[in-house]
Amino acid sequence: MRTDVITINTGSRPSVRDITDEARRFVAGQGDGLLHVFVPHATAGLALIETGSGSDQDLITALDELLPTDSRWRHRHGSPGHGRDHVMPALVPPYASVPVVDGELALGTWQSICLVDPNGDNPTRQVRFSFLAG
Repeated sequence: MRTDVITINTGSRPSVRDITDEARRFVAGQGDGLLHVFVPHATAGLALIETGSGSDQDLITALDELLPTDSRWRHRHGSPGHGRDHVMPALVPPYASVPVVDGELALGTWQSICLVDPNGDNPTRQVRFSFLAG
């Protein structure tokens, strides 16, 4: 298995960051197999969605509606409402797997691999790419 960790700056506001190009570079020339992407953080996740058409902001809006940043959360350290950031990975998991064919990601036409980070308290994230040859 081949593996590597990259660092992504997500900023101080909730964000959806397209990391598809980084994933493509990682699998380039690797042949057939499986790319596994993992975010080793308790308050971030990965989504396969369309970007550039507003879907990324729609995802943030949906998460804000499902998991508001108010005082309902028992987990209370960090910014107000930060407890919701710890619940989000149950809905947007911290992992994704994508088939790789001839060194190319086998994504659908409009799919992108996106890092979802609602937690503005931690603007630096690690993402682990692992390639398992087929």
